[in-house]
Amino acid sequence: MPFLRNRVRLALRALALWGAARRLTAAAAAAATALAIGLPTALVPNPVFGREIAPEWWSYPVLAATALLAGVVLATYVRAPQAPPGAERGSRLGAAGGVLSFLAVGCPVCNKLVLVALGTSGALSYWAPLQPVIGAGSVALLAVAAVQRLAGEAACAVAGPPGGPDMQPDTQPDAEPDTEQPVQPAAGPATEPTSDPTR
Repeated sequence: MPFLRNRVRLALRALALWGAARRLTAAAAAAATALAIGLPTALVPNPVFGREIAPEWWSYPVLAATALLAGVVLATYVRAPQAPPGAERGSRLGAAGGVLSFLAVGCPVCNKLVLVALGTSGALSYWAPLQPVIGAGSVALLAVAAVQRLAGEAACAVAGPPGGPDMQPDTQPDAEPDTEQPVQPAAGPATEPTSDPTR
């Protein structure tokens, strides 16, 4: 849990540092994702696609969360100087989350693969009850992908000083000052004490 809290904290810190370009990119990517999933599944009404079974109430929150998180994940690729740690895995999780979200909010009897595998009655009896679980899983995968990408950016920003290696301060130790040692006077020949003749 401390590790998870730290990753979320880093992700929120990186998100707060985003500029206008990335925020606009995230908004555009979220809108494009909503249309890419919502139009074929008829969650967004259109004259081209339709569905035989009305969408469930949870389909719209899943679509909204998917669009928002996908927009964040896609915006992390804008002007990134280098791939942050975990970027490849985050990309795979984001892609898997998007595909699962499409399957979750789609009409259960409109999916040709499901119909071939289970038939109409099987799609309604087995596939439709699984769709809310698939939708929750897709949102979770996208959330993990977004946290990984953002936390990786924050970690890279902390690890590398601004300006690259050329801007790093000189860490060479200062040369020791040239101090002259005082010259000790040469010791003369040892003299033995003379005895007092009056004693």
